Amino acid sequence: MIEADRLISAGGTQVEEVADRAIRPKLLEEYIGQPQVRSQMEIFIQAAKLRGDALDHLLIFGPPGLGKTTLANIVANEMGVNLRHHVWPGAGKGGRSGGDADQP
Repeated sequence: MIEADRLISAGGTQVEEVADRAIRPKLLEEYIGQPQVRSQMEIFIQAAKLRGDALDHLLIFGPPGLGKTTLANIVANEMGVNLRHHVWPGAGKGGRSGGDADQP
């Protein structure tokens, strides 16, 4: 029996996205797998809280699938603020520019 081709969306359904967010760590104590990153973030966050100040600028970079967005959400939760997610408009696949950013 031959099955007809079917299209599969790259994006998840709303139910999948809700489930995905529910299982992601929300605090640094729940974040595992990168002890050096966790340790550094704990220091940065604790220092900002002791100063009573906002966390300094933070740039998280790396290839897809390493938990950058998860870490950003954790830092926002730890600081008690909302995360603002910005994507460079010239970024192509993997966050790299395929050429001049002004070109379509």
